[in-house]
Amino acid sequence: MNIHIINVIIGREYMTRVKKKSFLLTTFLGPVFFAAMCILPSVIMFMTKDKGKEVAVVDQSGIVMPYMTNNETTTYTDYTGMPVDSAKVKCSEMGLDALVVVSPLDSVKRTVSVEAYSGKPMSVDMKDAIRSRVNEAVEEYRLESYRIEGLRQIIEDVKADVSVSTFTLDDSGEEKITSSEVYMMISLVLSIIIYMFIAMFSAMVMQSVIEEKSSRVVEVLVSSVKATELMFGKIIGVACVALTQFFLWVVLTAVLVLAFGSFVGFDSIVESANVQTEQMTQMTEGMGVDPAALDASGMNMQVALPEEGTSEMAAVIETIKDINYPMILISFVVYFVLGYLLYASLFAAIGSAVENEADTQQLQLPVTIPLLLAFFIAFYAFKSPDSQVVFWGSVIPFTSPIVMLARIPFGVPAWELALSIVLLVLTFLLIAYLSAKIYKIGILMFGKKTSFKDLYKWLKQK
Repeated sequence: MNIHIINVIIGREYMTRVKKKSFLLTTFLGPVFFAAMCILPSVIMFMTKDKGKEVAVVDQSGIVMPYMTNNETTTYTDYTGMPVDSAKVKCSEMGLDALVVVSPLDSVKRTVSVEAYSGKPMSVDMKDAIRSRVNEAVEEYRLESYRIEGLRQIIEDVKADVSVSTFTLDDSGEEKITSSEVYMMISLVLSIIIYMFIAMFSAMVMQSVIEEKSSRVVEVLVSSVKATELMFGKIIGVACVALTQFFLWVVLTAVLVLAFGSFVGFDSIVESANVQTEQMTQMTEGMGVDPAALDASGMNMQVALPEEGTSEMAAVIETIKDINYPMILISFVVYFVLGYLLYASLFAAIGSAVENEADTQQLQLPVTIPLLLAFFIAFYAFKSPDSQVVFWGSVIPFTSPIVMLARIPFGVPAWELALSIVLLVLTFLLIAYLSAKIYKIGILMFGKKTSFKDLYKWLKQK
């Protein structure tokens, strides 16, 4: 292959894509999208609170109304003693937002049932607020029925909230406080980003090949350059575009998030996260899912806001300070480049074998399955980064770019990194050789839908 010709093709692919309006839009809108994922939950929380709701309550149990206390969003009015039908008419005439009817107390089950009426479907927040207050009233009634003095205080005293401080030890035995939650978040973010980048830019190569083939431009190109030079030039050119976009996204996203964080404040962001977590917990309870089971499975995403000086805050700060950012950045670039080259070679071969995107579905399936499998393994790598499934996922070349990157924040032995990279390079060279054979023949094949049998025949040709 002629290196000069490949460089010309790389430059052509790079400049053609960088000058496109779509590249400029995604480059500058991408960081806005990522920053919005961090910012919008806080903004939406402050903008979607119910305000000025008027709720009538008919408490036939005699234990609930004292707990229906007014707040900044809802005012509760006592309609106890009024017949329910009359209360419904009254609420409609006065334009009240809802009517809550509490049944008489069931002395056997020691509980009540609640019915809520409103002119339009009730919001989830209001429903949860009503349920919370009724549950509190029933729990207090049940505690009092035991007639044990100070039972409420006893239960509060028995509850435990033990925090676990984690430390890492270096070779000399020196300890450093760490936060596993920080590593978990970094692992998840890295997994999502590298999966998205590999899938998106590899598919971009395939689309480019299909466009050139369907427009017959490729026939002109291969009359001047070799098909393999065209393929590798296209793959590397798109890789340069991807790296350019990645570094711009990192810088712009960091600027936007830091600017918003300094304007709103860390406390507000964490508070919004905790409110959302509480709402998710209430939703899972409503669907019959036990929150304790989620905690046991490691899916508890509660964000703690520790006071200044506590060990939790110290762990978070020290962990953020001690993260080896150059190592993570270099690892991302290495695994993205190698993973992209591997999958882009496969997608280029697929693109050369078809004449339109509709015909790629069958051929793409064997390629996309390992990519999806890698993402699913990486998504749970933070729970057990040294487990057998995660280890082999980080070594096998078709899954290692994503899974290994998810393991790196937790620390990976040098020999495992070396083994993973060596296998990935060797596999890429093999796949690139096979893909080039398919590309060289497929790029000039027209008028026939390609099957796996055809690909096998092309691979056998010298």
